[in-house]
Amino acid sequence: MTEHRGGAVIPTGFDVPVEPLRRTTHFTGEPGCIAEARAFAAQFLEQLRTEWCAPVDRGVEGELLLLVSELITNADRHSDGPYILELEGTDTAVVISVCDSSTALPHLFPKNPQRVGRHGLEIVHALATEVVVERIPVGKRVIARLELRR
Repeated sequence: MTEHRGGAVIPTGFDVPVEPLRRTTHFTGEPGCIAEARAFAAQFLEQLRTEWCAPVDRGVEGELLLLVSELITNADRHSDGPYILELEGTDTAVVISVCDSSTALPHLFPKNPQRVGRHGLEIVHALATEVVVERIPVGKRVIARLELRR
């Protein structure tokens, strides 16, 4: 931002846009990848707290870890691997993106507490403020946005 006072241009120090914090990792589908993805997300949140002064309380942290778990579990279950987890965050939101090699788009089943399993996308939709599924040349990408402030 630049202030103009009496014809003088005064730089305020905020003239350069700030990039979101971004971290990416990949998984091959080996056992333990879901726990690794959760640990990766927890480390990302800690970095977001320190570098962006993001207000991340334990409830939001739990929701992010659950979103990552559900998206990575779905990628692991429905693709032959590998899959990519990308996290992008600011002081207001975290966007979780998971790419995998399956071309089959996920299906959101109607709510049914009697059904065993297949609640993953239902959970993602309940926690995220926005969910996008898109085809990419090598499969699909599922993107979920989690607001840090309610």
